[in-house]
Amino acid sequence: MARTHDDIMASLPEERRERIKARAAKMHAEVEGLKALRLLADRSQEQIAQALGVKQPSVLKIERQTDLYLSTLRRFVEAAGGTLELRVELPGKGVLHLTGVGDIHA
Repeated sequence: MARTHDDIMASLPEERRERIKARAAKMHAEVEGLKALRLLADRSQEQIAQALGVKQPSVLKIERQTDLYLSTLRRFVEAAGGTLELRVELPGKGVLHLTGVGDIHA
């Protein structure tokens, strides 16, 4: 009989279980690509298109781009119901949050 995920996890030392849970939570918090972000936000391409004032094929194009303007990224994220925050980590300076980047009205 095959072992279940719960059986395998229960057989591991507590410290290892905690590391696995922490890594799983981190991976879950990472979203790979705008399509995944849109799906996580429970939005269709058509809904995003309406919020952006474009046609659905434009949303498909944006989702497939690997390099895009920050203003486009900000608008897409806002159309999905979110806000965009840029985080920069500099050695010896800690974490900085850039504001106004990608805001075409700033």
